[in-house]
Amino acid sequence: MGTHTGTGTGTGMGMSTGTLNGKTALVTGGSRGIGRAVALRLAAEGALVAVHHGGNEAAAGETVARIEAAGGRAFAVPARFGEDGAVDRLFEGLTAGLAGRGLDILVNNAGISSGNPIAHVTPEELDRLLAVNVSAPFFVVQRALGLLNDGGRIVNMGSTASRFAVSTQIGYTISKAALESMTPSLANELGSRGITVNTVAPGAVRTDMTAGHTAVPEVVAGLESITALGRLGEPEDVADVVGFLAGPHGRWVTGQTIDVSGGTYLGPIVPA
Repeated sequence: MGTHTGTGTGTGMGMSTGTLNGKTALVTGGSRGIGRAVALRLAAEGALVAVHHGGNEAAAGETVARIEAAGGRAFAVPARFGEDGAVDRLFEGLTAGLAGRGLDILVNNAGISSGNPIAHVTPEELDRLLAVNVSAPFFVVQRALGLLNDGGRIVNMGSTASRFAVSTQIGYTISKAALESMTPSLANELGSRGITVNTVAPGAVRTDMTAGHTAVPEVVAGLESITALGRLGEPEDVADVVGFLAGPHGRWVTGQTIDVSGGTYLGPIVPA
């Protein structure tokens, strides 16, 4: 639940209101899926967007091309999280692309999933989940502190998996719960600089990572039956909430986890 890569529907590039004109943004895992939708949304609002990717240059290039075709500005930055020196490489490319400008918006979206119950999770799998989903965003924030402008925004991409039980995603759940737990402390520390820090927690979203499940009608029907709004999410559903938090209208929201799942597992759904 709440996966972070993939190819979603929609363009994410509507008419710009210019709310982010002059702002800069970094979206980790921005080449596909939710990350791509977020990058497109922030660029549509006027931000210069650094599109981080873990090695899929073609997908990152397509995201950048779509932003530029719509009149926006973006550049790609490669770094494979979980490898030594990845954060250093990310910030080398980021600072080069920003060309002396600070960073206004950081979206920690990059992440990997897991499909194993506890009996099948290996030490190597758990180590990688924690390295990519927890350690990488932690140290990205740490490195970004000196680059972030006062009044900036940090958005961490959590998951509804930390709210209800999904036994086959236990390693993923642990990693997302850890990431979510950083938000209140960071918000408290950075509030004096006017920097907000929030977590967005998607539910099931149609991306290429979830395509194996969302291509099965019975699985989709089951998910829809436990969701108050009766459908799966699209990447743009999540990107719109990130856009709100990143923009001026989100200035008085910090330290929060915002569930973006259409009301998944709120309780029994009783027909009216």
